[in-house]
Amino acid sequence: MKTLGYYNGSIAELDCLTIPVLDRACYFGDGVYDVTYSRNYRVFAIQEHLLRLFQSADIVGIRPRISPKELSMLICSLLRRMHTGENRIYIQFSRGTGARNHIFPQNSSPNLLIMMEPATLRDPYKSMKCITRPDTRFYHCNVKSLNLLPNVLASEAAARSGADECILLRGEIVTECAHSNLFLFKSGRMLTHPADEQIYAGTGRAHLMNLCRTVGIPVEEQYFSIAELKKADEVLVTSASVLCAPVTELNGVSIGKKAQETVRALQDALLKQFYDATNL
Repeated sequence: MKTLGYYNGSIAELDCLTIPVLDRACYFGDGVYDVTYSRNYRVFAIQEHLLRLFQSADIVGIRPRISPKELSMLICSLLRRMHTGENRIYIQFSRGTGARNHIFPQNSSPNLLIMMEPATLRDPYKSMKCITRPDTRFYHCNVKSLNLLPNVLASEAAARSGADECILLRGEIVTECAHSNLFLFKSGRMLTHPADEQIYAGTGRAHLMNLCRTVGIPVEEQYFSIAELKKADEVLVTSASVLCAPVTELNGVSIGKKAQETVRALQDALLKQFYDATNL
């Protein structure tokens, strides 16, 4: 298959898959999701992504009728149907199907949607341009929710400005980006926003933090301001699709580029982790 859509047991190309209008994902965004990538028909960090998916589901009271192990097996089975081994894999639980009502449906099981389409990681060595915008999201950012309108608006603002990402601010404090986590590297230390309700702590964030600790770079989860970000030796973006990319322009002004050898070494190591995990 060129693309694949799975919905509660039904399988079709994405442009042919049908979903009930009364799925609560359609009118409330009442669900959670996660995204990862495959290479050589091997899914990268699948257990980590499923752990986060089920954690998000638990926080909002969605109780999937499938276990993480069963879902992992299903994803790997579906992946074999694809005509290429390099794909983006999207996994979603919604609360269920029923008449529109803010109260949870009493007799409805969660719906499972899986989407696969050919895709590769963004080149991590390609630097990024960013803009800043106020962080107007709800205080449930630790949940990978389907409610992404503020993220969509921030991403569109970045695209219209010719930028790659939008860095979000609560007052003067930097939280994260519209669809990625953010790090500040200064004087040999790596800083990132604490994993609280104001950010979603992604797998890419965890991988970079673990790598830094392994190679002896101190990592601190602490708040930092936009003023501190502008003076950083390096600013790094992490996500499932980027791994680790440097930000070299912020609101049209050059930033970072003061520890490029360190950044390159981290990028090389993270890319090696991806290749090692997805080699045949």
